[in-house]
Amino acid sequence: MDHAAALRAEAQLCDERRVLVLSGEPAATRERVGDALHATSISGESTTLIGPEPILDCERLDPAHASDLLGQTREAVVYDAHESLRPNALGQVVGAVDGGGLFVLLAPPLNRWPDRRDAFDETLAVPPFTREDVTGHFRTRLVETLRAHRGVSIVDAETGAVESSGLTDPPPRRPRPEPTAPDDHVFPAAAYAACLTQNQVDTLHALEALADPGGRVVVEADRGRGKSSAAGLAAGSLAAAGADVLVTAPQYRRASEVFARGRELLAELDALAGDDTDRGTLADDPDASRPIESDEGRVRFAPPAEAAALPDDPDVVLVDEAAALPVRLLERFLDAPSVAFTTTIHGYEGAGRGFSVRFRDRLADAEREIREVTMTEPIRYAAGDPVEVWATRALLLDARPPVDPLVADARPGSSSYERLGADRLLTDEQLLREAFGLLVLAHYRTEPDDLARLLDAPNVSVHALLADGHVVSVALLAREGGLSAERRAEMYAGCRIRGNMLPDVLTTQLRDEDAAIPVGWRVMRIATHHAARGRGLGSHLLDRIAADAEDEYDYLGVGYGATPELLDFWASNGFSTVHLSTTRNERSGEHSAIMLRPLSGLGESLQERHTDWFLGRVSGMLSDSLANLDPDVVRAALASVEGTPGLDLSAWEWRLLAGSPFGAGMFDTAPDPFRALALAALTDPEGPDLDDREARLLVRKVFQTHAWERVTDDLDFVSRRECMRTLGTVTERLVEAYGTENAHAELERFR
Repeated sequence: MDHAAALRAEAQLCDERRVLVLSGEPAATRERVGDALHATSISGESTTLIGPEPILDCERLDPAHASDLLGQTREAVVYDAHESLRPNALGQVVGAVDGGGLFVLLAPPLNRWPDRRDAFDETLAVPPFTREDVTGHFRTRLVETLRAHRGVSIVDAETGAVESSGLTDPPPRRPRPEPTAPDDHVFPAAAYAACLTQNQVDTLHALEALADPGGRVVVEADRGRGKSSAAGLAAGSLAAAGADVLVTAPQYRRASEVFARGRELLAELDALAGDDTDRGTLADDPDASRPIESDEGRVRFAPPAEAAALPDDPDVVLVDEAAALPVRLLERFLDAPSVAFTTTIHGYEGAGRGFSVRFRDRLADAEREIREVTMTEPIRYAAGDPVEVWATRALLLDARPPVDPLVADARPGSSSYERLGADRLLTDEQLLREAFGLLVLAHYRTEPDDLARLLDAPNVSVHALLADGHVVSVALLAREGGLSAERRAEMYAGCRIRGNMLPDVLTTQLRDEDAAIPVGWRVMRIATHHAARGRGLGSHLLDRIAADAEDEYDYLGVGYGATPELLDFWASNGFSTVHLSTTRNERSGEHSAIMLRPLSGLGESLQERHTDWFLGRVSGMLSDSLANLDPDVVRAALASVEGTPGLDLSAWEWRLLAGSPFGAGMFDTAPDPFRALALAALTDPEGPDLDDREARLLVRKVFQTHAWERVTDDLDFVSRRECMRTLGTVTERLVEAYGTENAHAELERFR
């Protein structure tokens, strides 16, 4: 194919990349791609195929494993999208193409592609919906971007006709200036010699602040700017100087570049201790950590939730891809002696922007100075690369909410509520960018797959408040439940039913086979523009959603990593806790809460029985699997429960409780009545007014049964005696509030 050769030659001339789309039936595109690559002289060793079949003599990855290309570069990447187009995979593999290379997309005939259903569509067809209910809006938009953007060639594989040449006639590439190390550098000269751009040099110089206790550095970069390489050179430099460097990232493979560059530098400095060649390669086990050591220092990995505890007291912590972690987890790393946060601000890795907004607020309040670096200079290809521009728009990697002045005056009363259908979002690019951008900005897990889900999934809907036509608050909802008896029986037997998270937990874990009868709307994401927070817009949106749902749904529900602030927010909006997970979520580092807001009699029945079951089991959970759960999370979860349990205590138990403040009864001899009394108090909105430490004392000692010494230390009591005396005082007040006449008489007897 002479055209493919011309496309490749132009890409090499200007150190840019090009896209070659071969459209047609699978056999035709798969036959023509080999000829195209042969014409470009790109070897099989420099090519990776993403697809289901080995149609080329080169490395092949299943689309589900596209992330294996992270941190690697190829002259050509071929994505065979006939059986499945996964937006996440598309975003991952495009970035692996080096300057002068080609991204080749094998696709069905473009005019008919949106109407075809593939394996990714199957994942969107959650019960009770089928694949036929999935739409093709995402691919409609993708095809439009392919046809509209420069640097994208479209060829009919059946006839060889060139619909779009993709040739842009750019000027030849100008030589990149040679980077220069600063005169006052502390890290080894070899580290700076390994930098490819001046941007990398400046970043490495900023990271030198980590060599001294108290260093705080934030590095933000678009994808392909060498951020992780700079972090790896810093880690190797620190280890060579004897520092213990702890690296964390959502998965080890996401930090593999940090370890690779650190290892190379230590080897260059002849400071690499031992021989780790027998440890295998990352391809052998992409999730296995590879610690590297110098004579006195080391670079090691720990998953985020584990690393946040600062195991073995590291000197320095490097948090790679920080935007992919929740803010509450990121805050814990500020306790490290020195810490750097690196994150991708455009691209699928940085799709969650809580880091950029909420965590930046936390950093601004920190006492220590923060050094900030932004990396803009590409390493793999020239600035202005048209493939980067196309991929960014196609996947909305740069989606943004409206600028602050447009929503600065928004109020609930002046905002209009709308359910934004996919048809409207597809034809209104500004509205789509604002809605998706707000979801991306507020949540650490929003990614390109969510864009397709938003546009195509039959169970997903978008709801928003608009201020003068601009999105000021948005919620992404998933329809759940309403399943047939056969489906419910399968779920009860342990079968996972996609897209029905709340019914699945309530059925499989809590053994309620009827939990999937009601139809609910689960709030997957909700976000309010940061310039309009604190005005009740999120609560107003939830109320409008509830009103919108009353004739169609039985409840609103939500499941999320529980924090006191979030529990209070949802409780203030009519949601009540019915479940706390017994294990921490690996990504959020939090225990998950499930909360319901009933909208019908069927929804009320679901909530009532799960509330009763939750109150019946929560004491046992808190003394066992949740014994170390944050007491403020426990307090907020219990405070949100709808209803207060009855106190069916015997006369003897009341006498025990009434006598304990005066030493006539002991908590340790019979803790159950104390737990019943504490549960009543912490779930009663009209109960006795307890201060924060008193409530935490009930959680830590009465429910979680921590030793007196630990409770004394955790809650800053002067002594164990004071801690025990306070529990007695609290118990006395609770007996006064809830006790029987005989219990009150028992109190008076000791006073």
